[in-house]
This record gives sequence, C-alpha cells and structure tokens, in this order.
Amino acid sequence: MKASFLILVAAGLLLAGCGKNKSSPHPQGTNTSQTTNITDSAQPAPSSVDYLGTLMRADKSAVKTIDVSYLNEAVQLFNTQEGRLPKDLNELVPNYVGKLPATPYGTKLDYDPNTGLVKVVPQ
Repeated sequence: MKASFLILVAAGLLLAGCGKNKSSPHPQGTNTSQTTNITDSAQPAPSSVDYLGTLMRADKSAVKTIDVSYLNEAVQLFNTQEGRLPKDLNELVPNYVGKLPATPYGTKLDYDPNTGLVKVVPQ
C-alpha cells in the first residue's frame, strides 16, 4: 500500500516537471532568449559586488583592530617593565614586538607618547 502510494506520488512529480514552460517572454522562433541568458550570466549581480566590497572593508577593519590591540598591549608591558612610556614605537622592537606591523594601504600608525595609545589613522 505504502509502496504504491510512493510510486504514484513520484510519477505525479515527474509528470509535473516534464511540461514545457509556456510563460516564455520571447516568441518561439527567435534566438533572443539564448543571448539574454548568456549576457545575464556573464555580468555579476549587484548584490555580489556589494558583498565583496563589504567583505574587504570588514577585513581592513579587523586588521586595524588586531594591530592596534597588539601594540597597545606591548606599550603597557613596556611601561610596566621600564617604568615609563616609550618615546616612539621603535623602542618596542625587538624586546616587546618582533617588528612593527604593516598597516593597510592608505593608513598609518599614530602613537601618542603622552597617553601611550596607538591608533591606525588615515594617511
């Protein structure tokens, strides 16, 4: 009983999917639907372009955050061990950081020796 019901449902779905699409916007005999599909698939959708731009901005922001937090921790460690804040970030190399990190294009590191804060700012 169950097997015959499943076969009947499968056959109904198969027949429903085999029909021709009669809601085509182009009349038969023209080749415009094929060229439209090729052209549409060659261009990226606007949402994918926005997605990639957002992804790049998020990556740039994450890199800035990681570099700044790492350097701020190194400045605090320097202050604890030396009893003063460093005059510039080069004093942290090589005992507290291996090397100063590279910043993303168009940005630079800004260090305030009075407060001991490191920021990534536009150039």
